[in-house]
Amino acid sequence: MTIKFGPAGLGPVATAEKILEQYKKSGFKICEIAFTYSVYIKKEDAERIGKKAKELGIELTIHAPYFINLNSSEKEKVEASKKRILKCCEIGEELGAKFVVFHPGYYGKTSKEKTGNFSSNSSGSQIKEKTGNFLKMSQSTSTREETYFKIKKEITEMVNYLKEKKWKIKIAPETMGKINVFGSIDEISKLVKDTGCDFCIDFAHILAREKKVDYEKIKKLFPQKEWHCHFSGIVYGEKGEKHHKTTEKEEWKNLLENLPKDKEINIICESPTLIEDSVEGMKLYEKLK
Repeated sequence: MTIKFGPAGLGPVATAEKILEQYKKSGFKICEIAFTYSVYIKKEDAERIGKKAKELGIELTIHAPYFINLNSSEKEKVEASKKRILKCCEIGEELGAKFVVFHPGYYGKTSKEKTGNFSSNSSGSQIKEKTGNFLKMSQSTSTREETYFKIKKEITEMVNYLKEKKWKIKIAPETMGKINVFGSIDEISKLVKDTGCDFCIDFAHILAREKKVDYEKIKKLFPQKEWHCHFSGIVYGEKGEKHHKTTEKEEWKNLLENLPKDKEINIICESPTLIEDSVEGMKLYEKLK
């Protein structure tokens, strides 16, 4: 097993190269650029930043904006969501980034009786405030199975678009931490099988959603050689994720001891203390090896 550690965030374009140099000194081998509100890196800057990252041996990935809902009942919102993801892919190609991680969308306004459970066998507070209205306004009324097929259709179109453009970058829907949000491990695994997209396993989200992390089930659902993952401490309740927190040493230890030994794994830290937390995980990994 080899693990690359790194933080979620690169900061402003003007200081990006200096930040990458600092990441290199810290021992990081990967960094996920957070386009939280917009794709803020332009093409001409992306090529320069990507070149620097390659020189330093730091792999780049991207997190797409949070204003995404592929299950919206409004076509223009679905198209706008896809446009944001594909814009990330366009800039990602210039950066030499490997993945664009994104949140697929909401289930919609349905009752528990209507939604039921979907399995792989079936056919931060400020960010929340800014994105909440978009997601609320764009929810649809559909069953979970209908939601799956709608999101599958949109992702398939994007995967085909990337193939047509002959881009190397891959799109990766993320496992989600709230029970009313599309993105259980079963759903993401099935999307990978049905569309050829990649994936992002967020272990904190899984814990918040399922109230436990079933590592054996995850290994079976994701047999791929490479795993792109997110991790941090997390505060959660009955409805799932509330907010991320600094990862405790025992949380790091539990993750590292349970990860499969036959894979190449990226761990992007999303805690409030990104740098310190990533370093802590990296140090513990070296001790456990």
